[in-house]
Amino acid sequence: MKKIIYTLLLIIPIIAYTQKNPVSYNIKYDNISNGKKSDRKTTITYQNQIVFLSESDDKIQQFTDYKTNEIVSTTEYNDKLFKEVTPFDSLPKPIFEDKPETILGYKCKYAKYSYFSNTIEMWFTEKATIKGSPSPTFLPSKNALVLKIIINGNRILLASSIEKNKKAAPRKYLADEAQEVTTPEFEEIKINSRFIKVPIFDNEIVNFDPSIEVPDANSLEIDKMYRLSKGSVIMKKIKLTPELKNSGNIFVKLQCRSNGDAYDRTGSVFIIPVDENISVMDAYLKGLDQLPIYTDNTGEKYQGIIKSENYKPPVEIMRFFTSFGADYFNDKRVINNYDWAEDVRYKQEITPLIPNNVDEIWVGVFIGNYDKGGHKVSLELDFYPSFRVDETKTSKYIEPLFSTVNTLEMSGQNYGRLFKTDTLTVHFEIPKNIEDLQLLFTTTGHGGWGRGDEFVPKMNKIFIDGKEVFKIVPWRTDCATYRFSNPASGNFGNGLSSSDLSRSNWCPGTPTPPYYIPLTALKPGKHTIQVVIDQGEDEGSSFSHWSVTGVLTGTLSLDE
Repeated sequence: MKKIIYTLLLIIPIIAYTQKNPVSYNIKYDNISNGKKSDRKTTITYQNQIVFLSESDDKIQQFTDYKTNEIVSTTEYNDKLFKEVTPFDSLPKPIFEDKPETILGYKCKYAKYSYFSNTIEMWFTEKATIKGSPSPTFLPSKNALVLKIIINGNRILLASSIEKNKKAAPRKYLADEAQEVTTPEFEEIKINSRFIKVPIFDNEIVNFDPSIEVPDANSLEIDKMYRLSKGSVIMKKIKLTPELKNSGNIFVKLQCRSNGDAYDRTGSVFIIPVDENISVMDAYLKGLDQLPIYTDNTGEKYQGIIKSENYKPPVEIMRFFTSFGADYFNDKRVINNYDWAEDVRYKQEITPLIPNNVDEIWVGVFIGNYDKGGHKVSLELDFYPSFRVDETKTSKYIEPLFSTVNTLEMSGQNYGRLFKTDTLTVHFEIPKNIEDLQLLFTTTGHGGWGRGDEFVPKMNKIFIDGKEVFKIVPWRTDCATYRFSNPASGNFGNGLSSSDLSRSNWCPGTPTPPYYIPLTALKPGKHTIQVVIDQGEDEGSSFSHWSVTGVLTGTLSLDE
């Protein structure tokens, strides 16, 4: 009996050691593109009948489970672990052909797939003691070890080694702890888990309401919404964490629907860095007299439209235009075979315009309207991780020069009418160590009668230090594309709708992106920029005006 116990005591540590250090195989693949081998290797690990296809710290993990004959993917989202399970039987089926090839001493068979208009060729062996494929969607048989893959004839994964490791640490199989969801659900979770959504506004009203009280300037809170300029502007202060500031691509996403206003209105999403000396935030809280005045050559005064020594205009991150009444008027203008949109959604990249050198910013939405119901909007900023790590010491350079978008319209701010008799002129200075300098210029023409600038093409020109650097006739001819977003649009006797008509760089229910004007030849120092627009004549009480914004962007080196 003692002998049996002694023998068991010897065996138990051996079993424990085996479980703690299972035998693993690493299969390494070279990556070859257009005949050129990359320094990057692809490695898969076969351990305990599981193929581990991802690094242990990857956000999305993939496994091939030969115990259950399933492909399993996992990801974590909102502190929960989810998985998608795909049985081998439901994987794409290949065509087998007689094209043998010897790889790492194995005589390999050939299989070919046609998948989403791609051609995937692979060579595999069924004679190895291990199994797996670096691309788990394509598994020619459950006993296959795939050693070569060619995608569309020019991208190759070629096995370079198979290494046995008896002392490998056990890999964690996350699928045992995850909640299973359907493939469509997992795709949604997978996408959402890869980037950061920062919600700003959720179904908030932007309207005209003179009864709204102005908040106390000394008691403003972070992450609290404020309704300003008689309800036509909503604002919120948000924090920019290091993770957000170090992100790659940044997008603004807006959802808008009518809450009673039938008309197409000018809208603007804009930001104000909190550390500004004077900004439009001062005017929202204390009145228009807080803003510097620009006087044109006829004596007309414009509040806060250009950069000065102690003032910067807001940074517009997206110009948009509401539709003619999407949602609210859908059941009030029913037309056979017209499937009205329930809302309008806008999404635009704004990476150069979100600073990475401040901790807080104000984010605002303006919709120019005098309607009690107005509009309902939801807004978020989406921050996507960078594709590469930037180890250089740089900061974004963001310098707003001018903005005639009168977000204080309901508080008495003037329209951009100066171009009929004057030139918009701004003096500015370029610091040293600026790279990739460019001007983001957004322009839309307005004057909503037949011969107003909204419906007549007009030349726009930009001069710097007297030299023309850009000119364009901003014009949109695709407005009819968005007919189903405009149920309340007027209809004419010839079959056209008002929302169909071409306009000066905007359409009802669309965003207007900026023009990117390279200024890399501009030297550090003082300069003068001028905006010249061929603005049309007034007709009685009707007048044309232009909403233009200009923001310099670039990269500022922080190295000494």
